[in-house]
Amino acid sequence: MDMKLLIKATIMWSVAWMAIVVNAATVVPDGRGNGMGNTGVTSADYLLAPFYNPALVALHRDSDKLGVLFPGVGVRLRDTDKTLDTVDKLQDEIKAFKANPSDTGAEARLNSYLDQLSDDKPLGVNGGVVAAIALPVDVLSTNIFTRGYAEIIANSDIATTGTTEQRYQNSNVDVIAFGYGEIGVAIAKRVNFLGQDVSVGISPKFQTMRTYKQAITVEDFDISDYDKSETKKNAFNVDLGAVWLYEQFRAGVAVKDLFSQELNTLDIGGVSRYKLNTQITVSGSYALEYFTASTDFDLTKQKRFTDQNDDTQFLRFGVEGNAMGWAQLRLGYEIDLEDTLDNSFTFGVGVSPADLVSFDLAASYAGDNQYGLSGNLAFTF
Repeated sequence: MDMKLLIKATIMWSVAWMAIVVNAATVVPDGRGNGMGNTGVTSADYLLAPFYNPALVALHRDSDKLGVLFPGVGVRLRDTDKTLDTVDKLQDEIKAFKANPSDTGAEARLNSYLDQLSDDKPLGVNGGVVAAIALPVDVLSTNIFTRGYAEIIANSDIATTGTTEQRYQNSNVDVIAFGYGEIGVAIAKRVNFLGQDVSVGISPKFQTMRTYKQAITVEDFDISDYDKSETKKNAFNVDLGAVWLYEQFRAGVAVKDLFSQELNTLDIGGVSRYKLNTQITVSGSYALEYFTASTDFDLTKQKRFTDQNDDTQFLRFGVEGNAMGWAQLRLGYEIDLEDTLDNSFTFGVGVSPADLVSFDLAASYAGDNQYGLSGNLAFTF
């Protein structure tokens, strides 16, 4: 998977969606789980299982023989202070000021936009794509999967002294990005252990990680110019999971990225470090044929860039109503205990005629300028 193309597509797609005020998704672009508050550790189906909990690969109907997920896509934008819009207006005023330095109106507006940017919160963009092929057999269920995602953070660094020309020439937007790709196989088995119905799973996988860092003047800033520097690391990793089943109740735990990884950026105004730390999530759900309710709770923080205020730790809730297996309506709520992201309401719909083809679409809303959108197409036989 070409991570440069993924990040470039993420950026361009997010900017395009922003223009019509709908953006974003989570690192797992799953229309069903995203609509249910981004839950899935005990509620995802066997096709999406590797992205939540490998143990779920073994939880399928007797009639299921093959599943194909292609594609699942999503993107998220967090632009709390409308930074992209402000930069665009600032660049217009710089052009006007350079064309006519005596235009006091353009100079005043230019300085006003610089002052506004100096107080802006970081701009964040992330997005991803997934695909999977599942073979749900009783002997040993398997799922071959791939995933890629990108995270981009932009911080304004605005000069506060000097002439107007010196201010905008010495003002930068610092862009830092992380690109990730993985391919692996999830293997799971449902067993009776000490009289209890339990499913256990493991996902060995190969990872590719990249970081990018760039300082761009406000005059020349374009968020698609993220890739002027790159560091890269390949690694082997493992996900683990288990689910306990009792009648309509499920309880489970997922351990993502058992071996923590770290990757430094190039030294551009200092070295930044991205930490892909081990994530442990516990979950409970109640599933009927026509109704599902689920709760996921992260026991660990997700660190990301260690010199950025971008840690997250989520508590998630979701429900789904299923109309005779042909259509679904989903609602959810997601709380970031680290307050990096605003709490989000999520909603989604699904269409699954004859349960052979399913199309799921989800969106999230967390106040002005934090939006999400994701969707996926799946086939089951």
